[in-house]
Amino acid sequence: MRESHQLWRDLIDPRQLGGTEDPDAGLKEPVFESIEVPEDFGPVQLVVDEHKIKRFAFTQDDYSPWHLESSPFFDGARIGHAALLANDLLQLFTLKYAGSKVVGYHTEEQMWFDFPVRLGETVTLQGRYTDAYVKRGQGHVVMEAQALGEDGRSLIRHRGVEIMRTVPGEIAGRGSAKPAKRVTGEIPAGARTITPGEPDPRSGDVLEPLEKTIAADQAAVFSRIGEYVKNFHNDFRIARQGQLRAPVVQGLQIYGVLTELLVGHFGQSFFTSGWMHTKFLAPLEVFEPFSCTGLITSVTNGAERRHIDLEVWARRASDDRMLLAGWASVTLPNH
Repeated sequence: MRESHQLWRDLIDPRQLGGTEDPDAGLKEPVFESIEVPEDFGPVQLVVDEHKIKRFAFTQDDYSPWHLESSPFFDGARIGHAALLANDLLQLFTLKYAGSKVVGYHTEEQMWFDFPVRLGETVTLQGRYTDAYVKRGQGHVVMEAQALGEDGRSLIRHRGVEIMRTVPGEIAGRGSAKPAKRVTGEIPAGARTITPGEPDPRSGDVLEPLEKTIAADQAAVFSRIGEYVKNFHNDFRIARQGQLRAPVVQGLQIYGVLTELLVGHFGQSFFTSGWMHTKFLAPLEVFEPFSCTGLITSVTNGAERRHIDLEVWARRASDDRMLLAGWASVTLPNH
């Protein structure tokens, strides 16, 4: 395992790699046969500094004033994006496994959003491999992880499923991770499309889509090029070796766009009560336009709060192919 590093914004402090012949030396081969269950990762501390927030804003093309100016939390202090720490949690296993030798495929992601992280805050990340199994000839591993704030409050919880060591071009888009309860992405006839901030969301409403195009440099930065990690998301040659035409956008980066959509529609409540569970269905090449939206499936009214359930999905613009699909929920104050 890597030795604990001086406090830095990422899992790897690249300043300590100068003169290193092999940054992955001493780490385990990232193959299914190397996995131990249970296997712990961390705890490790990161600082959410100015650079980390601005870098994430660039990768997602999300320049909300809550992250760059002021927010409704902490007496107006700036906060990180809802999914700011998501990739750090997903990548915790590279504290023990060679990050640049990973040729995995993320099939499923579930996150609980408990509270925002404040600019300048030192956070603690810790995770564990909790299960491993073989399905359709591919070795899968389950990671559960959590990020905690300086005061011990939970910020975000993660449960992800990943195929360890595969040929991404052979399995990408074959539908191996179809949702158990099928999310069709079909819009009911006559459905109302609501814009962000709609005060009275109702069952059957469709969220105004959020459209994005992630460029190669954005994907590369998101997928840890700044930590000298190489993979088929940030390196053209590695993508071709994996039988891909070009680098593909990390599934979690698209997941982050979906969180932006939900924050846009449900505001600060998503930072404290949001949940989303998606399956990854097809790849997205860099520079390919796509859109994200959701369908409200139920609104449960209580005395003080409303609980909203949704189906969510993302589609490629070129052929309308569904990239990921799943479910989300949020609890709003009942004004």
